[in-house]
Amino acid sequence: MDDITWEDPFCGEGASCFRLGTDPEGNAYIAIAGAEDAYLTDSREALRTMILDIKAGKADHLL
Repeated sequence: MDDITWEDPFCGEGASCFRLGTDPEGNAYIAIAGAEDAYLTDSREALRTMILDIKAGKADHLL
């Protein structure tokens, strides 16, 4: 998709970098930097909810 606007990568030490993107139709995308053609997509609202849940500690058990 040429209309995805990708954010700068989020990188951890020695880990893969993830990129978040959005498009004009209200979709959100997550991909590994360098593999943006193999993305996961959902609504911007779903991305917003995921980010808020992560910030609230709901994924801390994965760390």
